[in-house]
Amino acid sequence: MIRTARALAAAGALAIMGIGARFLVRPEAGLAGFGVTAGDERALTAIKGVRDISSGLVLLTVWRWGSSRALGACLLAGSFTPWGDMVIVLRRGGSPATAFGVHGLTAAVMDIAAIPLLRARPHSTAG
Repeated sequence: MIRTARALAAAGALAIMGIGARFLVRPEAGLAGFGVTAGDERALTAIKGVRDISSGLVLLTVWRWGSSRALGACLLAGSFTPWGDMVIVLRRGGSPATAFGVHGLTAAVMDIAAIPLLRARPHSTAG
């Protein structure tokens, strides 16, 4: 049963990554597949809000019930989001101060926090 659940979790992770890639490569198709239309800024801000809340919930869940190493790995993987946000802001003509000061700083803090967690003894949950 566990093996099947883990396989389903991996399949789901790969599927959502594919959906995310479609949003980057073919934005109109991504939006249509999501069920909204291009130009609906409120829908896009709602999508971002849900994504950010979900990301925080995943990290808090691993922080509470996972090992230190698992938390470090999740922080490292999760930092892809603010690094990507930083690049998006810069490429779309947004404020460099916001790109680096908000998104870049967030990503760097996540990566810095991940380092000692990844070096923790296996199954360690205490500091």
